[in-house]
Amino acid sequence: MEGDRQRLTLKREVGIIGAVSFIAGSMIGSGIFISPQYLLSTIGSPGASLIIWACGGVIAMLGGLCYAELGTLIPESGGDYIYILKTAGKVVAFLFLFSFIIVMRPASATGIALSFAEYVVAPFYGGCTPPQLVVKCVAAAGIMVLAVVNCLSIRLATAIQVVSTVVKVLALAMITLGGIVMLFQGNTQNFDNSFEGTNVGVNSIGIAFYQSLWSYDGWNTLNYLTEEVKHPEVNLPRAIVIAISLVTGLYLLVNVSYLTVMTPKELMSSSAVAVTWGNKVLGGWGWIMSVAAALSAFGSLNGTFFSGGRVCFVAAREGHMPDILAMAHIHRLTPSPALIFTTAVSLVVLIPGDFQSIVNFFSFTAWFFYAITLSGLLYLKIRKPQLPRPYSVPIIIPILVLIAAVFLVLAPIIDNPQIEYLYVTLFIFSGVIIYIPFIHYKLWPGLLTKLTVFLQLFLEVAPAEKNL
Repeated sequence: MEGDRQRLTLKREVGIIGAVSFIAGSMIGSGIFISPQYLLSTIGSPGASLIIWACGGVIAMLGGLCYAELGTLIPESGGDYIYILKTAGKVVAFLFLFSFIIVMRPASATGIALSFAEYVVAPFYGGCTPPQLVVKCVAAAGIMVLAVVNCLSIRLATAIQVVSTVVKVLALAMITLGGIVMLFQGNTQNFDNSFEGTNVGVNSIGIAFYQSLWSYDGWNTLNYLTEEVKHPEVNLPRAIVIAISLVTGLYLLVNVSYLTVMTPKELMSSSAVAVTWGNKVLGGWGWIMSVAAALSAFGSLNGTFFSGGRVCFVAAREGHMPDILAMAHIHRLTPSPALIFTTAVSLVVLIPGDFQSIVNFFSFTAWFFYAITLSGLLYLKIRKPQLPRPYSVPIIIPILVLIAAVFLVLAPIIDNPQIEYLYVTLFIFSGVIIYIPFIHYKLWPGLLTKLTVFLQLFLEVAPAEKNL
């Protein structure tokens, strides 16, 4: 009995406001302040770019509703990893985990950290491009600060998320209002012949969606920390609908505002579109947009860390990662070893990091696994209809999102094959080489056990149980 009372579990401290903030705060990050110029240059016309932004929001909403059903059906933290484990099995779950830890989460974190750094240093290098070394040092500092915060306190990390979400929503509201004022003043010339020059190739549409969906990425953030959400059966679907509706509306209005203030050519040539907008509309107060964009990216990076650490934690608990990563701090109840590990990998990926290629490879890999997760939901709906479902979506919704996911994976390859996508695919499947000896046959050296004991004492951590 005494042993039972000593069990550690992560606390349920995330209520509905925190839940909405984690989703909206993870989604509104660097994307809306960086991606519009890349998306417009890829698709070629303002009208088509707005359609891509709207469709991205619809895909994120439908995907979010599917994940809300999965989160209430399988009420464990870990997101895609735990859903793939329960439906497709251990090997596929490990391939997801391998890709998530080495490609997806570090790519997401470094992409956001790089754009955070761009906005932080932009005011100090007016009119010229800041040195890459300075940008990467600031990005590394941002990653380190948030790693410390997330290790120290769940409550502090949640507070940062809520505050940064308020700041970024206010910043986007300011951009929206500025655009509406300009529209009423008759600045509609950039919308004349708005579909002229549209690139209708499958590759162009696919890459444009990658840029759009990079900005919407984070719609499934809450599924990574289900065990820390209060009343997930109610708050999970409610938070998803509120957050994604809010973000989609803001993104469309913000893009209209960008195109009202800037010509498509100015938009495509801008390196920090929100700062360019601020300089044109706010004049001497343009720096406000730089600060808001930096805070926005900082909050998004915080959400990325909060959820990413949970995947390592859950995977270690299932035996797919070293035991030390399934432990929580004995006083603070944060999964600090998993957070330290994800920080280290992100800092390594940051060294050669390039924003544009990071977005494309992240999106390709992410949608490959979203397709597998959605197939798992269809399997559970068809083969196991008797399972208790506090929340359920019509079967047509996961089918539509699955079709979109397959298109997003195949589109860039079919129309314009690039060897890099083959490398990414081979990398995903190379996880089998690690799985067979180390996971299936458990060839863990005795040294690892000694290291685990040492780290357990050094980091003051102990194994944590599931919080169902």
